[in-house]
Amino acid sequence: MLQPKKVKHRKWQKRPKSGNDTRGTELAFGSFGLKAEEPKWITARQIEAARKAMMHYIQRGGKVWIRIFPDKPVTKKAAEMTLGGGKGNVDHYVFPIKPGRIIFEMDGVAKDIAKEAMRLAGHKLPIKTKFVSKL
Repeated sequence: MLQPKKVKHRKWQKRPKSGNDTRGTELAFGSFGLKAEEPKWITARQIEAARKAMMHYIQRGGKVWIRIFPDKPVTKKAAEMTLGGGKGNVDHYVFPIKPGRIIFEMDGVAKDIAKEAMRLAGHKLPIKTKFVSKL
């Protein structure tokens, strides 16, 4: 799974961000992409599940780019823990996604195959997504 090797700050504060994304909204590497339409935190496990679904469908044909990287730490306290005692330990990493962000890109396959692979990947994510293409 994706996670940073080294971080400057182990624990982050929650900062709600709203609005649409301004960076990463255009296709940069491939001809086809999967675009987010809702804001949400996407975990490293969800990214990996979507990637596996795509790769399984295209059967090692073509190339896939993952345009997001989960670098935001999410902390969690142990179950049945009393209040107080500070912030919990880092449990997992997420990527805070905003509408308009390209999540995956693909090239080297036919449009109908790419569309179906992206649809399968979209079902693994907790947000609404849209298939986009240069062609």
